[in-house]
Amino acid sequence: MTIPAQLDRTRRFTLGAPSQITISPDGRTLFFLRSGRLWSMTDGREHLVADRDVDSYAADEACQVLACTAGGRLWTVRPADGLVRDIPADGPVTDPRPDPTGRRIAYVRDGALHVDGRPLAVPEGPEVTYGLPEDVAAGSIGRTRGYWWAPDGQALLVARVDNTPVQRWYIADPADPAREPRVIRYPVAGTPNAEVSLWITDLDGGRTPVDIRGMEYLTAAGWDAHGPYAAVQSRDQRHVQVLAVDPGTGATEVLAEQHDEHWVRLVPGLPARSTAGVLYTSADLDDTRRLLADGKPVTPPGLQLGEVVAVDGEAVLFTACDDPTETHLWLYDGELRRLSDEPGVHTGTRRGGTTVLGRRVLGTDAEIASHAELPALDLRMELRSVGPRELRTALFLPSWHRPSDGPLPVLMDPYGGPALRKVTTEPAWWTYVSQWFAEHGFAVLAVDGRGTPGRGPAWEREIVGDLAGPVLADQVEALHAYDHPALDLTRVAIRGWSFGGFLAAMAVLRRPDVFHAAIAGAPVTDQRMYDTHFRERHLGHPARNPEAYDRSSPLLEAAALTRPLLLIHGLADDNVVAAHTLRFSAALLAAGRPHEVLPLPGAGHRASQEHLLAHQLDFLRRALGLTGRQ
Repeated sequence: MTIPAQLDRTRRFTLGAPSQITISPDGRTLFFLRSGRLWSMTDGREHLVADRDVDSYAADEACQVLACTAGGRLWTVRPADGLVRDIPADGPVTDPRPDPTGRRIAYVRDGALHVDGRPLAVPEGPEVTYGLPEDVAAGSIGRTRGYWWAPDGQALLVARVDNTPVQRWYIADPADPAREPRVIRYPVAGTPNAEVSLWITDLDGGRTPVDIRGMEYLTAAGWDAHGPYAAVQSRDQRHVQVLAVDPGTGATEVLAEQHDEHWVRLVPGLPARSTAGVLYTSADLDDTRRLLADGKPVTPPGLQLGEVVAVDGEAVLFTACDDPTETHLWLYDGELRRLSDEPGVHTGTRRGGTTVLGRRVLGTDAEIASHAELPALDLRMELRSVGPRELRTALFLPSWHRPSDGPLPVLMDPYGGPALRKVTTEPAWWTYVSQWFAEHGFAVLAVDGRGTPGRGPAWEREIVGDLAGPVLADQVEALHAYDHPALDLTRVAIRGWSFGGFLAAMAVLRRPDVFHAAIAGAPVTDQRMYDTHFRERHLGHPARNPEAYDRSSPLLEAAALTRPLLLIHGLADDNVVAAHTLRFSAALLAAGRPHEVLPLPGAGHRASQEHLLAHQLDFLRRALGLTGRQ
């Protein structure tokens, strides 16, 4: 079994691994999904809760009722006695959740919010939904929910989304001309977003509007023992307010505010409140993203806050890093301490005094077994900081390579963008892809440059107004600063997907003296065709900053291509639509620049890997004049 085949068959090594962990209030029982089944573990002993397929589940406050979905079907199970009850619904349901008392089940069907099968909030038109996040919230902001129960189960805080102002796009299937195009609402930079409002809704269907103070984005919301709350952000993303909501009138009071001259970075899991009502937020201070408790920093300079994963009483569990190659789990309960010891990328959750760290449960010495398949390759990875900027790099060499074998052609394999970093001590799925290319005769180098997370606010904001220049400069600097005899700088290729694809295209357009071939998968080639929240964060509004969009769009530099370039795109991609590659190809053709295009019928933004990686390997060998293993 090869790595490309494994990636597809194991869903990138996630099949068999525990996920969606929920802890009971007393901390004794864990619920989790593994291999499409719902399991529990008490005192270290596992139990299959129900022998049914499960896509996702949610629990009431006491974990006495679990609402489960599979293929849009809804059912509940009581862990105490294993009683399973099918809940009929006239169509597929989304996001079912028991109320905190366990007496009722809410879910969304056909854009309407239902409680116990009865429609509670019904859309006024075909473009309106209740209880769901809009496209920007789910894709760029990180808010995946659209309704929140009151603690007593007598009311809900509900998001209403009106997509009428958002432009329509049509995703067709050229491989099946008889199929009608799929219609999506996609708000590109500079165009109207969905209109999002927030409502207090009682069980009789009565609704009270919440004053979100004219802000464009609803970034977070919830309802705890202190009442409903929400976080909102301005269109330019420079202003965020945390609001307390009066459940009777919908009036709001500002609890906290953030301002930044470029953008306020949203931290997953925030805002949050402790049992005593301490409000946790974040702020960028001392070039550090810091955790605040009632406005006061509780984490030190240099420790970069990543995500708040749980609030348990007066304890806050969060991830943070002081070295961008690692992420550790930290606890603040009046004192600050790190819970993870071994190098790596850690996360977890906590409730009832029990903390789940990776696969270990602190305090009980129990383990949730992972049945995930092990990769078919061993990593030969070297982490190093290079150059005056101390750029973090990961070098992958073939397992068979020895110094006497001489230098190898170099394959740069970055992501390079603000969404993630590739250079960590975590053996993520993409590290095995890099190793797979190395086994076929390359020295593979991944570099995290300016704009990537984990190195502080100033580092992230180096790309304001220019997504290409600083990022590409760091790739070149790291390549030249990496002093290693295995690197043959006369044969250098670069490959990437999404932001990495954009970066690869820019590399051969602007630096053909360094990069001799490129593979650009699903690249954004016209920044005006990407979504509002993510793109306007870095480049501003295109009407006010057109030059920023122009300098960051390879579409406008097509005539500069002199090196072999392979463009790959899924034709069903609704994140970065295939028009990016098709228009870029048209511009290259018009400029008389030879290139290759590989369309992937039916594929979205995440494409199947098995044969695709083999095709890329073949292109690299042809483009660099290679034959077989070097």
